[in-house]
Amino acid sequence: MSTWLTIVAVAAVTFLLRGSFILFANPHKFPHAFRQALQLVPAAVLAAIVAPGLASPAGEVDLSPHNLRLLAGLVALAVAARIRHPLAPIAAGMASLWLLQGAIG
Repeated sequence: MSTWLTIVAVAAVTFLLRGSFILFANPHKFPHAFRQALQLVPAAVLAAIVAPGLASPAGEVDLSPHNLRLLAGLVALAVAARIRHPLAPIAAGMASLWLLQGAIG
């Protein structure tokens, strides 16, 4: 029972902290550098979610050329840098992963 109370309490505190920031903070009064840094948060969060899956698909860090997910991720990164369409890196990364898996196994 105390585990559930802890989970509910942590969820409530997290919700209230996030809600207070949205409801009571005036974003126009933030310093300019802070507002610029906030624009980079979604990209940083996405990278933090994706990078471990690419670098350690089997649970251990594997930066060797035998890591097909990492190679496909690098292809997707190159396509994203070249083409500014959000679906292009997804399509290129998945296609390269499937081709690499079919060719190498």
